[in-house]
Amino acid sequence: MEIHLLGPLEVRHHGLVTPSAPKLRRVLCLLGIHANNVVSTEKLIKELWEEDPPASVTTTLQTYVYQLRKLLGLRASNGSSPGPDHDAGAPALLTTPNGYTLSLAPDALDAYRFEQLAALGQCHLKAGEVEKAADTLRDALRLWRGPALVDVTPGAVLQTEALRLEEVRKSILEHRIEADLQLGRHHELLGELTGLALREPTHEGFQAMLMLALYRAGRRSDALRVYQRTRMMLARELGVEPSNRLWRLHQDMLTSSRDLDPRPVSTTAKTRLTSASEHPCQLPPNGRILVGRDDELAMMLHALSACSREGPNVVVVSGPPGSGTTSLCIRAGHEVRDRYPDAQLYAGMLKDSDPANPGEVLASFLRALGVPDRRIPAAFEDRRRMFCAWAAEHQALIVLDDAMSVKQLMQVLPVEGPCGVLISGRRRMFLPGGVTVVDLPPLGTEDGLRLLTEVLGPERIAENPHAAADLVQLCDGLPSILHAAASRLASRPHWTIDHLVEQVRRTRSTGAFLVGAWSPLVTSVRRNYEVMPEALRTVFRRLCAIPSPFLPPVLVAAVLGVPEEFAEFLLQELANRQLLRIDFGMVPTTPERYWLLPTVRAIGRYLQAPLDEDLS
Repeated sequence: MEIHLLGPLEVRHHGLVTPSAPKLRRVLCLLGIHANNVVSTEKLIKELWEEDPPASVTTTLQTYVYQLRKLLGLRASNGSSPGPDHDAGAPALLTTPNGYTLSLAPDALDAYRFEQLAALGQCHLKAGEVEKAADTLRDALRLWRGPALVDVTPGAVLQTEALRLEEVRKSILEHRIEADLQLGRHHELLGELTGLALREPTHEGFQAMLMLALYRAGRRSDALRVYQRTRMMLARELGVEPSNRLWRLHQDMLTSSRDLDPRPVSTTAKTRLTSASEHPCQLPPNGRILVGRDDELAMMLHALSACSREGPNVVVVSGPPGSGTTSLCIRAGHEVRDRYPDAQLYAGMLKDSDPANPGEVLASFLRALGVPDRRIPAAFEDRRRMFCAWAAEHQALIVLDDAMSVKQLMQVLPVEGPCGVLISGRRRMFLPGGVTVVDLPPLGTEDGLRLLTEVLGPERIAENPHAAADLVQLCDGLPSILHAAASRLASRPHWTIDHLVEQVRRTRSTGAFLVGAWSPLVTSVRRNYEVMPEALRTVFRRLCAIPSPFLPPVLVAAVLGVPEEFAEFLLQELANRQLLRIDFGMVPTTPERYWLLPTVRAIGRYLQAPLDEDLS
């Protein structure tokens, strides 16, 4: 099966079998974009019906899934007991406890192939292999047959995905043109850049590259006119002056700076990349805008840049659900890639709601390093020895996302060598040795407003700054909810911020927000919740029912009917799992204060659960 999303929707499976019904197309697109990952029922409902699902929403969604299976010939099970004619590699549409998974080969999806080629091309460009970067990025862009999902009427979720893909496409196009400029292809680029600059008159990146291409082609006066035209457009459309980058380029052209002359691509860079291109880069692309994390990022970069003789440099990042631990680790990983040139390896340590198998993680690393499947040992300990032997001699970065426990990590981490390790954890973890621990708190109001401004623009925030501040408070300063809320406002320019604030307030007490702007946080809280023992789940549900956000041990002991010392132990355990926050006293004699973020408490009240049993 092949699914093409970068342009008109097209599905090929023993012929062209593209669905025609609008809602079926939307379900298929959402499952395809997240192929081989669970798409939650809440996300599908949000995409199809937003805030107004029908009374029979579950049955209706099941009907759509059935129709897709029938139309595309997809299996409904994971094939754990296949018959004699069963193809274990055949595509399937699987039902999971929390939603559905479209299982298919990753390269069957054009969006996946695009992002893989894009990441590889950027690796080549940053490492200095400019010609290979240009060719790889050009191959990535050829996969686009038009705007993503151009013939699909998207809901809120797909609209966000389409916008994300378009922004990635523009970024990759910039990188490809940058590579071509480095290769001295300014004459060949003039036609393409002229069209881009006219279509995107306020895109300063395209304007800057057109100016540079014109200047290098001996047309300085035309390049200066592009600057004046861009300056007028920015002032008229956005009320701003050109960026420092564009202003400096203009000044360099006025003085005929030699810095603008084309430079031949270094042969040493090409030679170095002949070997560097064999080194895998598995880091996901940089995603969301990061705001208010400068101190934490600086601490991580300092720790990863250290020259340690004691073993790998290890950084563990944790925070409440929705605080952006994964985004921060990915950003830090990209920042230190030059420090770890031999490989950048990435693995998710949580699969659905179960810890990833350490043996499978090690096997994926070995495959990425070029070890053929036939040479990967079957026994876990042999795999571990092979990987640790390689890591002891190479400067590699290892990013472990959604780590669940110290035991899980110790089975995967190298014990010696010049490696760097970045860990995002769903609980606080304290590893042996010199480990840097970073705790991500929610954003304050000022940083939350900065995040909203980055996404929506200053004009939208200036319309009602008090409502924007209220939105930050309602979202508890959690970046994932703020991004979701901002995306909702960005896709609905007719909405005021006041409207969204009132909607969140209304739905907060009914549970309707579970399929609304907070759905990313719901997914994150549920993951933390589902990996806990059932007794601890019961404690969490009962604490969420307490009206007060603050939870002194004496109150918790009374509610749970347990001794106060045991109540404090339970509170500490939930805090370690990042479902409670702790305020430490200003002096040692002041007791800690345990409290629930209001958003987390609201979600906890609506988590499905059997009848609570006696804790005894």
